[in-house]
Amino acid sequence: MSDVAISLSTGRRLAPPLGLGTTLVLAYGIVPLFGTEYLFDAILTPFLALSLAALGLNILAGYAGQISLGSSSFMAIGAYAAYNLMLRVPALPMLLDLVLAGAITAAGGFYLAVSTLAAQFFVPWVLNKFGWFSNNDPSGVISTPAPSIGPVVFDTSRGRYLFCLVVVTAALLLAWRLVGSRTGRNFIAIRDHETAARIVGIPVLRTKLIAFAASSFIIGIAGVLWAFAYLRTVEPNGFDLDRSFQILFIVILGGLASLRGAFLGAALMVTFPLLLARAGQAALGTVFDSGMLEMSQRILIGLLIIVFLIYEPAGLAALLDRLRFRSARA
Repeated sequence: MSDVAISLSTGRRLAPPLGLGTTLVLAYGIVPLFGTEYLFDAILTPFLALSLAALGLNILAGYAGQISLGSSSFMAIGAYAAYNLMLRVPALPMLLDLVLAGAITAAGGFYLAVSTLAAQFFVPWVLNKFGWFSNNDPSGVISTPAPSIGPVVFDTSRGRYLFCLVVVTAALLLAWRLVGSRTGRNFIAIRDHETAARIVGIPVLRTKLIAFAASSFIIGIAGVLWAFAYLRTVEPNGFDLDRSFQILFIVILGGLASLRGAFLGAALMVTFPLLLARAGQAALGTVFDSGMLEMSQRILIGLLIIVFLIYEPAGLAALLDRLRFRSARA
């Protein structure tokens, strides 16, 4: 059996093409020096937030085999929890607010685990119905303070990108440790054959709850990044059903049970509309308006998902592994 086949069957992936050191140098050193405001605000910051949300969903769906269609609602819980912690307990540092927001989302994940799609409609209704969550703002749209770590405030495009990068790096490390631990192996065992896992003594219910909690914790933190670093507002409309499906599509296209796949899928989903808009305007001019762009994007993303499910169900991560493996043997 080839190395690629082994990596797919065990749920583990080969090392990324770029070494870890090179990736860190690019992300922390080169990009902040030469990146533009447009690159940070329109591409990299949403890419990092969506990557983190997809990472959380991948732990649940890819490793544990449990489906969730309400990821955006958990992002909303995290964002509103962080906002209210900052508002009502201002003495807490933002990093602690971030962790507590993730913990609050994880606690909510226990109760909403069996009804994730219903949560997608219930959570926005609650946030709109009860003004306490938005500090009784009549518009329901709240401007967020700039992210900060101690005395350092990240109030520029570059600063918000670096803040997201630090948080995503830490969350990725935690996720990597989790999926490589005994608990992570239990996730895979339950995903592959729940009855067999129960027979060999794996606590199925507790393991599933851990998966939901870990997934919700990471998605809640992603919601904080989405609201505070990208949207710079907290509002229910920023966490609609389309966002939940977008995160699900990122996981499908990037690759189930692949931490790297979350980033590859997010890169595709963030850059694809921009490339499509440029190509459409070059080909059709002003006829290619925003409505046509949105419809074309939905059609093409749907076709991409169908193609990947048929020809490469393990996603972009597996596809790149196969290409690397073949090039190494050539």
